[in-house]
Amino acid sequence: MPGQSRGRPGPPSPLEHFNAVPAEDAERTLLACLNSVRWALRMADHRPYPDLTSLLAASDEAAYDLTAAELAQALAAESLPALPEGTYAAAHTALNAAYAAYEAKFGHLFVIHLDEVPPEERLDRILEGIRSRLANDPEEERLVAAEELRRLARGRLADAFRDAGNCAASH
Repeated sequence: MPGQSRGRPGPPSPLEHFNAVPAEDAERTLLACLNSVRWALRMADHRPYPDLTSLLAASDEAAYDLTAAELAQALAAESLPALPEGTYAAAHTALNAAYAAYEAKFGHLFVIHLDEVPPEERLDRILEGIRSRLANDPEEERLVAAEELRRLARGRLADAFRDAGNCAASH
C-alpha cells in the first residue's frame, strides 16, 4: 500500500535455519535429539519442513521405523532422567536399585518421557514406571522403550525449534 514501509525481515526462525543448513549440520542437530543415524539421515533428507507440526510428524514416522539394533544404539546414548533438587539420599538409593534391576533385565537404560510431569511428581513417576515396566517381557518392553524414545525425540525437537535451543536438553 502507498505510504507504508516494509520493515527489514528478521532473522530466520530456528526451523528456517535448520532447513537451510548443510545436511551434516542438520544431522548433527538431529543426532542430539535421538542418537539414530538412519533417523537423522532420513529427517535431514526430507527437509525443508514447512512448519513444526510437519517436522514432528516426520520425526514420529521415522522413529516408528527404528530396527532393534537402531533402538539399542539410541537407548545406549540416553541419560537417566534428572531428579528434582532436594531429593533425599534414600530416594536416590531406591532409584539406583530400580535402575539396576531394569538394566539387568532388559540390557539397556530405562527411558521415560516426563515433559508433562511437574518436577515434584517426577521421582514418583519414574519409580512407578520402572516398577510397572519390570513386569514386561523383553519384546513388550522394547516396544514401550521405543515409544518413550519417540516421545523424547519429539519433545526435544519441539523445544529446539520453538525456542531456538538445541536437542540436547534433558527430558
